[in-house]
Amino acid sequence: MIRTPLRPLARILDARNRGENPDAIERENIRLRHEDMRDRARRRAEGRLLVLAVMFFGAFGVVGGRMAVLASSEPGEPRTSVAGAQIQAQRADIVDREGRILATNFDTHSLYAQPQQMVDPETAAEKLAAIFPDLKQDDLLKDFTGKRKFLWIKRKLSPEQKQAVHDIGEPGLLFGPREMRLYPNGKLAAHVLGGAGFGREGVHAAEVIGVAGIERFFDERLRDPARAHEPLTLSLDLSVQAAMERVLYGGMKIMNAKGAAGILMDVHSGEVVAVASLPDFDPNDRPAPPVSGSPGDSPLFNRAVQGVYELGSTFKVFAVAQALELGLVSPGTMIDTTSPMTWGRFKIRDFHNYGPELSVTKVIVKSSNVGTARMAMEIGGTRQRSFLEQLGFMEPSPLEISEASRSKPLLPKNWSELSTMTISYGHGLSTTPMHLAAAYATIANGGRRVTPTLLRTPDAQPGERVISTQTSAAMRNMLREVVTDGTASLGEVAGYAVGGKTGTADKPKENGGGYHKDKVIATFASMFPAHDPQYVLVVTLDEPVETSGDEPRRTAGWTAVPIAAEIIRRVAPLMGLRPEIEPAELAVIRQTSN
Repeated sequence: MIRTPLRPLARILDARNRGENPDAIERENIRLRHEDMRDRARRRAEGRLLVLAVMFFGAFGVVGGRMAVLASSEPGEPRTSVAGAQIQAQRADIVDREGRILATNFDTHSLYAQPQQMVDPETAAEKLAAIFPDLKQDDLLKDFTGKRKFLWIKRKLSPEQKQAVHDIGEPGLLFGPREMRLYPNGKLAAHVLGGAGFGREGVHAAEVIGVAGIERFFDERLRDPARAHEPLTLSLDLSVQAAMERVLYGGMKIMNAKGAAGILMDVHSGEVVAVASLPDFDPNDRPAPPVSGSPGDSPLFNRAVQGVYELGSTFKVFAVAQALELGLVSPGTMIDTTSPMTWGRFKIRDFHNYGPELSVTKVIVKSSNVGTARMAMEIGGTRQRSFLEQLGFMEPSPLEISEASRSKPLLPKNWSELSTMTISYGHGLSTTPMHLAAAYATIANGGRRVTPTLLRTPDAQPGERVISTQTSAAMRNMLREVVTDGTASLGEVAGYAVGGKTGTADKPKENGGGYHKDKVIATFASMFPAHDPQYVLVVTLDEPVETSGDEPRRTAGWTAVPIAAEIIRRVAPLMGLRPEIEPAELAVIRQTSN
């Protein structure tokens, strides 16, 4: 900016020459300068006022627009959540190995009230109590006439209930859309599916989250919007599951058992084709967890993966398999079975007196505690523990349901020589039926470790080798003989060559003070067909009593075995296994003519 001097010299000199007053020039320049300053200040103020006016008009426009949006929308229940976070309601389906629906989504509505909009709260409360018997009229009327501006009445409505509420005609009763989880098969595979419930809730949506079972284990995967169209495929077979549960339920009632568990597993892939725990529940209406009493008394308790039991003589298979693998014995080796066997002040006895000695095969067939304990002494505690660890008995089952990870086997604090002997026949170490099924699959499939899974895995790779194919073949022959000539004679199923081992363990008292004399856990771990096993089946009964004879019978041979046989008879054809004549041993074949 060029500043004009107040007394320019040229004009001053010129004015003096003309006889004029030079001060008039200075006053005129001061006046012009002040006028210019006033003009600039006025223009600056007018610009600021214009910007401020635009800002005020913009702010009032935003507030007015937001008020219009709120006025034209339904009020929602306040909820604690991250600002701007949206509720993801969509959840992927769960299907069985054949693509049949096990869990899916269902559109329904919730019911909420805005008491300030109600015309006749008293009539509304009366009619709602008639539609929903679990609601109390007095409580509803108190809420409707109180100071609350919003309240939930029902989280889920059937179409009939919605219509009945609509017919009340009360403007303060409003509906919000909901997506809920539906289990179309009811109780079928309830413990596997677990169930789902509502997490964050709003008027127009609710977050569906898994609360137990595979729904909880794969919760993030099932809620992933990018994979909502991709169903989670399980290894379960719906038809086989239904058949197993029906037979198991009938067997549990006939044997007067408190509970039961059944597991059917592919011996090569570890896929669980069916798994059941009884008593069960309907995941569509999942009961609340118990607050008192034993957890095992609740229908929510999954005996297949949460039930940690001493599984008795089913463990003898592992002691014999290890002794064979180490070269300590062969199937025909004679073992001292003189009973009782004394160790310090403890005595180990057999259920029957089997004489002074039995072959290794007969130790399994007759189920001799003494014979198994003597082999365990030769193996030693260190090697026994290492072998059981290879079979997966030291850690929780890796099965893909949330409850499995919390069920760790109970091991002895001090793995003494006595523990080594008792563990060899299934006492002193507690584990789940799922652990047992996976270990039997390892023994049956040629010696490769099996990891149980509930996912369909057609390209499953063999696990690490635990025993040789020769040891596996020898054990299959022994287990077959248990059914044909041993404690599991009621387990024979024509055309399917069942092999297996029974186990009957006294049930420990809940207070830790020893064992019950008249309560047992009865287990039958089987495989079929024994000459080329495809599946392992484990059946466990809690406190069974067979009462058809003069004396009550509790052993697995009388209780668990016939139930397992009936399950095999029902499910084997469903899985495409055709009955066939069992191949004879080569030594029996004779040439009769040229």
